[in-house]
Amino acid sequence: MPEQTQPTSRIVEQNVSAAGELPFANAVDQEDADRGFIAALEPGVVTGASGNIVWDNDSYGFLRDNCPASVHPSLWRQCGLVIRQGLYEVSAGIYQVRGLDISNMTLVEGKDGVIVIDPLASMECAAAALELYRRHRGDRPVTGLIYSHSHADHFAGALGVTTVEEVAAGRCPVIAPAGFLEHAVAENVYAGPAMARRAVYMYGAVLPRGPLGQVGAGLGQTNSLGTITLIPPTLDITRTGQEVIVDGVRMIFQLTPGTEAPAEMNFYFPEHRALCMAENTTHTLHNLLTLRGALVRDPHIWSQYITEAINLYGYDSDVVFASHHWPTWGTERLVEYLGLQRDLYAYLHDQTLRQLNQGYVGSEIAEVLQLPPAIAGAWHARGYYGSVSHNVKAIYQRYMGWFDGNPAHLWEYPPVESAQRHVEFMGGADEVLCKARIAFEQGDYRWVAQVVNYVIFADPANEAAKELQASCFEQLGYGAENATWRNFYLMGAYELRHGNVGTPMKLDSPSMMAALTIDQVFDALSLRINGPQAWNERFVSDWHFTDENRVHRVELRNGVLVHYDRPADGKLPPPDVTFTLTKPALIKVLLAGADPAAAFASGEITVEGDATGFARLAAVLDQPDPGFAIVTP
Repeated sequence: MPEQTQPTSRIVEQNVSAAGELPFANAVDQEDADRGFIAALEPGVVTGASGNIVWDNDSYGFLRDNCPASVHPSLWRQCGLVIRQGLYEVSAGIYQVRGLDISNMTLVEGKDGVIVIDPLASMECAAAALELYRRHRGDRPVTGLIYSHSHADHFAGALGVTTVEEVAAGRCPVIAPAGFLEHAVAENVYAGPAMARRAVYMYGAVLPRGPLGQVGAGLGQTNSLGTITLIPPTLDITRTGQEVIVDGVRMIFQLTPGTEAPAEMNFYFPEHRALCMAENTTHTLHNLLTLRGALVRDPHIWSQYITEAINLYGYDSDVVFASHHWPTWGTERLVEYLGLQRDLYAYLHDQTLRQLNQGYVGSEIAEVLQLPPAIAGAWHARGYYGSVSHNVKAIYQRYMGWFDGNPAHLWEYPPVESAQRHVEFMGGADEVLCKARIAFEQGDYRWVAQVVNYVIFADPANEAAKELQASCFEQLGYGAENATWRNFYLMGAYELRHGNVGTPMKLDSPSMMAALTIDQVFDALSLRINGPQAWNERFVSDWHFTDENRVHRVELRNGVLVHYDRPADGKLPPPDVTFTLTKPALIKVLLAGADPAAAFASGEITVEGDATGFARLAAVLDQPDPGFAIVTP
């Protein structure tokens, strides 16, 4: 297949026009992003135990050049700010390491050591960030660990900054919002394989980096590719106003569930007059529904929590910082910043609902909704990560679901069958591609993407269609201000040209698996039952967990795995089989791929009753596909 295309004249004109319309003379963000700089990691590369590259910030050095025609100038500006890397002072006693992962790691100095907030997305990057801090601030022990919310880039580097032994000994409390562990594990296990595969497109981590490739992800540059870890919290924050003192540092917490994450919290340092907004306010419009997939977030409650943060802490703060991007200093400036962020989410919510109630559907509202000038003109409200377009559709989905009310859309054919019929009605593949090439020359890339997709799904071996679609995706990517849209388009083009890359991120790390509860293990297994294969299976098993002194009953019936703790009243009928084991053994053989026969032979798992029960369960379990197709059927 031919090499990647260059931007067409239409994309060049579009990007030149955008450069003239946006307030590039405003350099306040550049000043804030550089303020407090102490030192960078040299070189800006983090490697794993085997020498593999986990993070390479230096590969983005090209962003220091002038903006090329193949990147939206607003996105180029944003990524140029995000690549600033190193240790920064936020205020006296508060430091951040930025540019060593997609997120920031914040360090707050206490009497005896340092409290780490959000230890990045991998163990290797977190260890490198802590080492950079210690090199310039002294070899302080980690005396506390805080997870601001339940997304992996804010907890997965935990074992890079402390140990399970330090936490167990009480020398390093781990603080998180109520519900953190449940949501952190559920997101990465229940729909984890599908989310991880789509995250390859969203973050573009495997794309070549450069003006024709990946330039960033808007929220940060990309996700690191190191070891994902998790240490369960030892202290839950259960209410707004809850105060905690760790290593002499006083913190006041604000719970914000259902905002950027289902379990999230902001927190205030009164002695520092510093407010951490977690990921509820950053220097971009955030996602209400990420392109990788997630539960739809609630912009209404999100905006209300920002109002609450302003009223509780904003007027008593000198600096506001978050777990991405750079801080904002000065009470008046930070209150205005928080207010505009609040207005952004409230406006999207309210105006989508207004038009929804006038009968417009999500795709229609997304085409016409415009932000007020004061919001649209604020750099931190631009759509680098979320976008007005897909956020409006997410709000519609949250309230109205997938169906737009038109009966014609109630029972449409699925993609392949629909594509075959479309192509036949349009005169065959050759005719479709002929007309699509004309549309491409006219710059109607949105239409080209739609109609050529029909040809590919009707005939995935049609190389001419894949070539045209790849070229079309490249043009759409070159013109996108939103980084995740650019990455999706360019990854689609990359896989059409080079084949499926699969999922390089591995979510099933030992410490993540170890954090699963017994209920979550069986919940995860229930999602892998091949229903038709299990229709006629019916058996009951008891699982006696010696390490938790509990018996969990599991019933396989009608293609459904039902599970619950066995009541102690003895009213239930006896099981077909009883397994005696520990939770780690359960995880090892049912989720981590260990050999069950070896576990039975060693006595790690013992069996009483029908010994075929385990094999019968294993026989109806499907395996996730981490390399499922996206741009082809």
